[in-house]
Amino acid sequence: MRIVFATGNEGKMREIRAILSDLQVEIVSMKEAGIEADIVEDGTTFEENAVIKAKAVAAYTDDLVLADDSGLEIDALDKAPGIYSARFLGEDTPYTEKNRILIEKLADVPPEKRTARFVCAIAAVLPDKSVEVVRETFEGTIGYAPEGENGFGYDPIFQVPECGCSSATLSPEQKNEMSHRGKALRAMKKVLADYLKQQS
Repeated sequence: MRIVFATGNEGKMREIRAILSDLQVEIVSMKEAGIEADIVEDGTTFEENAVIKAKAVAAYTDDLVLADDSGLEIDALDKAPGIYSARFLGEDTPYTEKNRILIEKLADVPPEKRTARFVCAIAAVLPDKSVEVVRETFEGTIGYAPEGENGFGYDPIFQVPECGCSSATLSPEQKNEMSHRGKALRAMKKVLADYLKQQS
């Protein structure tokens, strides 16, 4: 058995493989598995979208399928971009531009009101087609300018108060320890480890 992750994002796959490595199961992206599912993410929550993605890919394989839906919630913008984080300003718009626009929108917002969080929901469709879902968050604030070269997406504008720097300046190890996806993957790892134990 292997795990197929419903993503084509290489940065995400690196994080996933690092955190799930001790499950000792082969982990491949849907692209590597040769799956081209047409996924319509029309859920209203991160959890719903993660389940939609996982089920869409699970229709093509008997492997264990994982999918995540994650995004940035900015309190001063009524939790936008939220579930539309990847599609904010259009999917083909570079994140340098998305980050610039978000900082612009917050130009008059004082430091104490710039609170934000990354949210990650991960859904698993097990080979028996049962579904498990976990959700975790990574709390922080929005900075005044992009900072750092590590990470991807909104990491350069997301400040981590306890570190005094942006998420994009953290090492991969630090980020996996603290991030929404790192925490959600570890929570899901417990679910999968229990399942694998029952199968052995």
